[in-house]
Amino acid sequence: MTTTVDTMKLSKDTLKILKNFSSLNSNLLVREGNVINTITPAKNVVAVANVKEKFPVEFGIWDMNKFLGTISLFDDPEFSFGEKSVTVKGKNGGKVSYYYSEPSLLTTLTKEIKMPEVVINFALSQSDFDDALKAASVLQLPDMCVCSNNEEGTIELVVLDKKSSTTNNYKITLGDNVDGGTFKFYYRIENLKLLPGDYSVSLCKSVVSRFVHKEHDLVYYVALEMDSKYESTSWMN
Repeated sequence: MTTTVDTMKLSKDTLKILKNFSSLNSNLLVREGNVINTITPAKNVVAVANVKEKFPVEFGIWDMNKFLGTISLFDDPEFSFGEKSVTVKGKNGGKVSYYYSEPSLLTTLTKEIKMPEVVINFALSQSDFDDALKAASVLQLPDMCVCSNNEEGTIELVVLDKKSSTTNNYKITLGDNVDGGTFKFYYRIENLKLLPGDYSVSLCKSVVSRFVHKEHDLVYYVALEMDSKYESTSWMN
């Protein structure tokens, strides 16, 4: 249940989401209500979360790391939202007045994301994604591909350097290709800064994909690389 109050606390889940959003964009505009969204400066990743709290005012944060650092100064702090600043107060009586940023200076989402026709759906577990990220780090690979294996009738997640055919790669099977089609959907790994957890993933023929967190009311829209391909009949070599 959400309540509109001038003084409130932030749940651990909301703080985790804010910390994750800070990895996408160093600033944030929080609008009145319980929906928080952010967009990367390159505008290739959008994240939207419905949180437990209902914020009573619109406010902008210029430096998310500094704001989160301010919160970490206190144990279970209270937030009092004023016209020009929010007061963060700890149990010991200590407090900080953190002043809002001018919204026009912030990189914000200006329109609702609308998904084109979805052609592929699959589940992505935290363990599979973590293993892929670890492989990318160890092997120093910049790209990730979700692709069909037509011989096996499965969907594979491949970590690779798509600019080099002779580098090592990591591959894992995600499940059956129940939607059919032949495809290679590419991502830059640096764009996949997701909150840990299991996801339901939907892919369009081009442009964008959607990652829906299975525990939190949280969605990421991640742009596909321009060389991504999908066809309903086989075209791969």
